[in-house]
Amino acid sequence: EEVRPTLPIFSQETVFYVQQAILRHQNIVAQGGWPVVPATKKLQLGVIDPDVEILRKRLMVSGDLAPQAGMSQAFDSYVDSALKRFQARHGLPADGVTGKFTFAAMNVPAHVRHSQMQINLERLRSMSEPLTQPRFVMVNIPAAQIEAVENGRVVLRHTAIVGKTDRQTPILSSAINEVIVNPYWNAPESIVRKDIIPLVRKNPQYLAENNIRILGPDGNEIDPMTIDWSTDEAAKLRFRQDPGKINAMASVKINFPNPHAVYLHDTPQQSLFNELMRFDSSGCVRVQNVRDLVTWLLRHTAGWDRQRLERTIRNEEDVPVQLAVPVPIYLTYVSAWSTGDGVEHFRADIYAMDGAEQLQITSAL
Repeated sequence: EEVRPTLPIFSQETVFYVQQAILRHQNIVAQGGWPVVPATKKLQLGVIDPDVEILRKRLMVSGDLAPQAGMSQAFDSYVDSALKRFQARHGLPADGVTGKFTFAAMNVPAHVRHSQMQINLERLRSMSEPLTQPRFVMVNIPAAQIEAVENGRVVLRHTAIVGKTDRQTPILSSAINEVIVNPYWNAPESIVRKDIIPLVRKNPQYLAENNIRILGPDGNEIDPMTIDWSTDEAAKLRFRQDPGKINAMASVKINFPNPHAVYLHDTPQQSLFNELMRFDSSGCVRVQNVRDLVTWLLRHTAGWDRQRLERTIRNEEDVPVQLAVPVPIYLTYVSAWSTGDGVEHFRADIYAMDGAEQLQITSAL
């Protein structure tokens, strides 16, 4: 609860807590930072090892382990709780076991974390508009996480999948104005070139197996057998996938005006939400438990409660719904923030936007 409070990332309180965190990390740096924990052993509850003493020291310096826990080579319940707290603050599975990603996050130098907080403070200060909105959606790209905020508190928090490093999710501000239930999926030309055409070359039945139709400029369907798949000429045509369970957007698509043609959507590949590094899309944002978010978005749209949404999804017919009250949305890049005194959150600088010094965070992960 301490690490995942209802305080939004976009809030005046967060700015204040980040300012406190900067001063705290400044003091840590001035005192020599924290020790490097050897990334050679699996440390967990019950282990007795000299490296546990180093781990204890590291967790004490960052405020995850109380000094009263003392120094010992034993990985006890105090260290277990402290490590889980550290992991949760860094967006890692809080399993209390040191692994590749935990060591990587733990051994980022204190001065780099201090710099990361300073960079993100400026980002948070520049985002004053959300503070005036009664309701808004915030997609935090480095965290691959979504917050639905109402009256200054997070009412929904969703795990997300965002763009790959070579197909990045853009930073933008807009307003959600439409939800499409059981949407058709029109494949972008980039996906047609990079993904669909190579797949069709390997498997001529790929389009039929995935309910994808090819439409010409006049809107009429084109037989795939009449196309020369040895070239990329097909990329100029329209590839449209029918609504249904295997549709790339699954049950819903959430639209908002933007020049990048990106949107939020469901996915048939639910297992991807269990991945730690959820940077796997072509720029759009996949949302776990997206129907909860849609229900919240449509609250002020007459006749659209959860029951009607579920009935419409079962019908598998394309139904666009205009929001009676558009909801602001912010796709943003916040790789470090604080939700309380001593509760600092860090994420990998996956798009290398925090400056050259931050690259070591991403390369380590």
